[in-house]
Amino acid sequence: MNTMSSFRDMIDAIAERGRRLIAPSPPAQKDAGAETLVLRCEELLSSKGEASGLALAQDILSGWARLNDQEQREFMCALLERFGAGAAHLGQAIKNYSENPNADTLSALHDAAEPRRQELIRRLNAAPQGTASLVRMREVLLHLLPSMPELAAVDADFAHLFASWFNRGFLQLRSIDWMTPAHILEKIIHYEAVHAIGDWNELRSRLAPPDRRCFAFFHPQLADEPLIFVEVALTRSIPDRIGTLLDDARAPIAPGDADTAVFYSISNCQQGLRGISFGNFLIKQVVEDLRREQPGLKNFVTLSPVPGFARWLKAATDETEVLEFDRLKAVLDGDGWSQDEALVLEVQPLLLRAAAQYFLNARTTDGRPVDPVARFHLGNGARLERLDFLGNVSARALRESHCLMVNYLYKLDDIERNHEAYAERGEVVASSDVRKWLSAQSFKKPAKPREKTHA
Repeated sequence: MNTMSSFRDMIDAIAERGRRLIAPSPPAQKDAGAETLVLRCEELLSSKGEASGLALAQDILSGWARLNDQEQREFMCALLERFGAGAAHLGQAIKNYSENPNADTLSALHDAAEPRRQELIRRLNAAPQGTASLVRMREVLLHLLPSMPELAAVDADFAHLFASWFNRGFLQLRSIDWMTPAHILEKIIHYEAVHAIGDWNELRSRLAPPDRRCFAFFHPQLADEPLIFVEVALTRSIPDRIGTLLDDARAPIAPGDADTAVFYSISNCQQGLRGISFGNFLIKQVVEDLRREQPGLKNFVTLSPVPGFARWLKAATDETEVLEFDRLKAVLDGDGWSQDEALVLEVQPLLLRAAAQYFLNARTTDGRPVDPVARFHLGNGARLERLDFLGNVSARALRESHCLMVNYLYKLDDIERNHEAYAERGEVVASSDVRKWLSAQSFKKPAKPREKTHA
């Protein structure tokens, strides 16, 4: 950390020295808007001096932060329209390669095809706090995309560069505990996206007990900003209820008594890094660390939400009528079904059959499982292990998943094989306990009890 801090101080000093070399923005134009900033970007791309380039980059990023919403739109449009690949240069490079295909003309073609904004983003990244500023810039860009889909080309350049800058080799895994500095703990509370942390007491109950762990990835350029974190419970068996894990009154167990590590919450922290994959590296690294720390751990599982299940079921149709979707929807549409014992008994087999259909057979238009959490864990090589009826009875879970949760099992010997099955064939690797809900046996009506006879 001291080395990185010294390096940042050096960059700040170079940028400050360079600021003395560049012409200052005229006072009347200092906050003139997107067009002035675009001109400064052109100046940055043509800059040869390192110190002056750092100062220009810092000024551009500072100016970006002062733009209003409309000016930010205009700036993004300028990145699209004025900082793409040069058509004439690209055309000539294509001609040269077609006439004389060799390594040199291919390299020249590659350079000509790269949009100018990629080099601009690289130069902006060199500024003090440049990486953090660019992550915030992309967050704005992602917010604009639904109404301005033409900006997808600009986002592709950000994502391409971020994938390199945030690759696993640069990430630092840190353990988060109750002794972690408060300014980082505040961010854990803020960024928790699965099971909200209401206050410091709730945070303490997740970090302080001996059977709880938390791990986060950090990047050297965002030293105090977690990128993603996972909360872990050490238990004696695979849980099927989130309530028992989050209960403040529960009795903690000694870590050495645990045979299972449960990943019960994974939260991405930086919206500007959406689509940059960290979770697969995080889980695998945490598994390795926990195995070394606690050799007695045999099971590594998640207790995962199913955020899209209710939405899918509402639109789903069952042409065979075997799954009894109509009856299931009718009961679930009513209020308070989860509090009615008779309805719970009726709903359980119907809902678990629907859930098995959702995970095993439902697909997106490109042939992937419809559930985003399933895509993540299956892509990591996990197995869909169990469907947990009434796994989460919170109001949010009732609304999003009809209280359903699931366990994904990370069996270390099978991870690579499971990953290949999913990646190559789109196969959902699932346990027999999950698959049985679509077997003929699960659709048989329970036999009526025989009436007692008296001799």
